Amino acid sequence: MRLGLSLLAVLALSLAPAAQQQLTTPRVSPHASVSQTVGLTELTVDYHRPAVNDRRIWGDLVPYGEVWRAGANENTVFETSTDVRVEGETLPAGRYGFHTIPDEDAWTIIFSTVSSAWGSYSYDPAEDALRVTVTPRPGPFTERLGFRFDAPDETSATLVLAWDELEVPVRLTTDTPAIVLANMERELRGVAGFYWEGWDQIARYALDTGRRTEDALAWAERSREVRPTFANTMTVAAALDALGQADEAAEARTAAFGLATEDEVRAYARERRRAGRADEAEAALARLDEIP
Repeated sequence: MRLGLSLLAVLALSLAPAAQQQLTTPRVSPHASVSQTVGLTELTVDYHRPAVNDRRIWGDLVPYGEVWRAGANENTVFETSTDVRVEGETLPAGRYGFHTIPDEDAWTIIFSTVSSAWGSYSYDPAEDALRVTVTPRPGPFTERLGFRFDAPDETSATLVLAWDELEVPVRLTTDTPAIVLANMERELRGVAGFYWEGWDQIARYALDTGRRTEDALAWAERSREVRPTFANTMTVAAALDALGQADEAAEARTAAFGLATEDEVRAYARERRRAGRADEAEAALARLDEIP
């Protein structure tokens, strides 16, 4: 038995690699990720968080005028699920290496088509997808580098890099109405397309956002083809109004109230108020006496 074990040990040592394999331990600069939804757009930054650790950061540990990975270890990665505008410039949907060139008064923000590099050591400007310039600002002391999304709303957010006593804001915007309409069109090719509600919803969204008015009329009429209701006939009327066809719109509204119940009118009024169209809600409620 001892001889057998000794032979196994010798065999194991003979098969061991020349360089010892390192076992996993915590990284000095821990991994982090931050995400934000803007409209239907998913934005994510994946990075590692170095510490100040009593060091002079700007112009020293991070030199001015040189490309920097905006973090530690692998390059920082920025990902967007749809096209976005970065400081007014278009960046297509995708996954990008996020690099910077810091300076005292202005930073260059770089989105590289290569997202799997180690740091910025192999960075090549020929692989840039986009470069923009932003202005840094003083910020509260932050021991570990961090990213965050400030002031997100339906169409925009500001990505902020914060470290030491500095913040670097990058403005991001999306064409949310166009993205939503394109997504709705895809959904209507599925089961939703067999029901009147989806066609009415896309038409209403287009009208409420001032987009694709002629398509909105076609979608509302498609909804009526599936099933004429008070709601979708009112949408037809709104689309006709938006196209300057006032007489046809008035006829459609009269037809709508011929299909209505009081509950439907009140539900319509609530929905219009939620959409910020209180005038349409009040106009509908004022015609309750027209219900058969």
